[in-house]
Amino acid sequence: MLNPAKPYRFSWPIAFTIIALIIATTVGLIFLRLESWPVRTARQSSAALERLGKSLRAAFIDIAHLQPRITINNRVYIEQTTPRSELVVLSRRLEVEHELLHTWVGSSKRVKLHGTFVAKTGFDLQQGISINIRPAEIVVQIPHAQILGIEQQQVDVLAFENGLWNRISGQDVQSELSILPQLAWEKAAESGLPAEAEQTLRRQLEERIRTPQRLRLVFKDAPETKRNE
Repeated sequence: MLNPAKPYRFSWPIAFTIIALIIATTVGLIFLRLESWPVRTARQSSAALERLGKSLRAAFIDIAHLQPRITINNRVYIEQTTPRSELVVLSRRLEVEHELLHTWVGSSKRVKLHGTFVAKTGFDLQQGISINIRPAEIVVQIPHAQILGIEQQQVDVLAFENGLWNRISGQDVQSELSILPQLAWEKAAESGLPAEAEQTLRRQLEERIRTPQRLRLVFKDAPETKRNE
């Protein structure tokens, strides 16, 4: 006679053990992911900042024809190379006049000249440009804009009148010719061209560089005007 089959008994200890193993494995995986999350985030963030550094380098090469010194979180990423010494941002046409009127013993001589000049305003690249890329902002340090040069385009003689015995000399003419560039320098300085050049550069960078970080330009040193003798 056959013995009846014994009913299958569910083992709760084994089930609890399996459940405990599944929970422990899941918690371990979550812990490993959380532990490695800052490293992975830092790597992704560094890669994004390096891509931004390359973009900034390309922008400055395009705008200023130079490779600036770029740091990422205060770590040097690219060193500066300066193939040119100046960056001209603005060129402005200026017109000035000066008159010499001299009377001696009742005899008068008169010289009046009109000069046309072009004032070039921009940045002295030899003072260095640096860019520091941070997660929240991009800081660009650059010298203040200044008048880089005055070029004479044309001089017109508006009056050239000799007196009977008070004649115009070559020295008179040379003196008047030398005054015109000085007047052009003064007019350029008074017209606010350096400040306008800084705003122009800021606008060019903002149009060229598309980034979620805030772009901050820091103009270092006092603006100085240098003259080409």
